[in-house]
Amino acid sequence: MTVRSVVLDVDGTLVRGDEPVPGAIATVDRLRERGVDLLLLSNNPTETPADYAARLADLGFAVGPNDVVTSGSLTADYVAAEYPGAATYLLGEAGLREMLAARGVPLVTDPDRAEVVVASIDREFTYDRLRDALWALDGAAFVASDPDRTIPAPDRPVPGSGAIVAALAEAADRKPDATLGKPGRTAAEAVESRVVGRNEEVLVVGDRLDTDIALGENAGLTTALVLTGVTTRADAASSPVSPDHVLDSVADVDALL
Repeated sequence: MTVRSVVLDVDGTLVRGDEPVPGAIATVDRLRERGVDLLLLSNNPTETPADYAARLADLGFAVGPNDVVTSGSLTADYVAAEYPGAATYLLGEAGLREMLAARGVPLVTDPDRAEVVVASIDREFTYDRLRDALWALDGAAFVASDPDRTIPAPDRPVPGSGAIVAALAEAADRKPDATLGKPGRTAAEAVESRVVGRNEEVLVVGDRLDTDIALGENAGLTTALVLTGVTTRADAASSPVSPDHVLDSVADVDALL
């Protein structure tokens, strides 16, 4: 197959927790040697692309900040562009707060001042934070960083942004006005603007059918599901989202090419 660019998911595809998936580092190195254009596209909104790249580089991956796009960076770009100057209440973590602030988004802690509410993974989530976010949504726009219900961890999955978003959406009895990250159109546009090649020349590799593979399928790209994250072969066989390839791990990508 002729592939000019590979879009790689991270959690569950390249790493599980703080450990590289076996063969993942060597795969990235071989793709570099082939001259393939690489983009790491993650639905993890907790770190800036620079911090994310630095963490992966410390693990041995040959990546830099310009190789990484996250749901956090997409969310910060979106809020700054669509709601310029709007007072924003964040239900999320320090990394996303940093990205929003860096783009000039005014952040508020008083729910009565909020014009936009951003909901994301929050590992200090409490009833009081949910209450304040609910109050903040009264008349405010509702933006979700990404829909991932869980995140692959070394032993078993842990709750992701989607779980926090769902709690707030249920309390408010409304859906987000926008959900960034995969598989949304904003993430697909980020891929299109940053990689070389089009359509089947771009291979999307990830462990989630509903985000990674759905993004590629919706955008007309080639897709490869890896079984090192949250999805099993049985899941793939019964899903309406159909990957072009099912691989045991990212280590098989080089052979696929």
